Amino acid sequence: MREILILGATGKTGRRVVRRLRAEGERVRPASRSSEVRFDWSEPATWENALHGAEAVYLVAPDDPTPIRDFVESATDVKRFVVLSGRGMDQVGEDFGQGMAAAERAVRDSGAEWTILRANNFNQNFDEDLWHAPLRAGRLALPIGEVPEPFIDADDVAAVAVAALTGDGHAGLTYDLSGPRGVTFGAAVEIIARAAGRSIEYVELTPEAYRAELLAEGYPEVAADALNTLFALHRAGHTAEPVDGVERVLGRPPVAFEDYAARIAATGAWS
Repeated sequence: MREILILGATGKTGRRVVRRLRAEGERVRPASRSSEVRFDWSEPATWENALHGAEAVYLVAPDDPTPIRDFVESATDVKRFVVLSGRGMDQVGEDFGQGMAAAERAVRDSGAEWTILRANNFNQNFDEDLWHAPLRAGRLALPIGEVPEPFIDADDVAAVAVAALTGDGHAGLTYDLSGPRGVTFGAAVEIIARAAGRSIEYVELTPEAYRAELLAEGYPEVAADALNTLFALHRAGHTAEPVDGVERVLGRPPVAFEDYAARIAATGAWS
């Protein structure tokens, strides 16, 4: 039986990919800096053990593109790569998404089978990190305006990844992945507030004010600038329209934002 290496195994999609593969009886090797199989992009000495015996890899790239090609070239026994990338990354400047772009290029040049998953913003950004604390505090402030975002559920991304890792017919394909319809951030906050049964305010900021708030909260300048670049991408509308990648792969519609909000509100995440 093949063994599948999952990089970023403790992350949003990685841990869901691990869980799904195990449920299907696959041999899985979860790897990260804190997993039993230790993997660190900045420590090439950890790569060989992680790759040993792996025939397929779920690749979540680091921000730094420097080690990616060397890693892929070292994976001589890997027959299949599935890469998590970002939708619209090819529409922004070279200073953003470099790791994802490097991963896409490296696997295309590898000689192995490859599939690339370009995903919209995750639903789970609202309850697992990024915007969770502001929502609990009752105020989410961002520089996005009325441009919609077809948020995608991380479980849908994981399901597509598992299909590409284990099934046939996905080699050489790039799938854009989104939710079923675009929702503005203001509307998303209203949906969450209604599901949670409490008041949560959405505030529109200028990019300058947003950066100032991030810095005041302790974000490093590089992180604040990266987030502002990401929102510039959204404001340009490159990722505003829903796409059919989930349905093409799974034969069903993606999870609706309202269904996600209802499910998570029931756990008390925003109470």
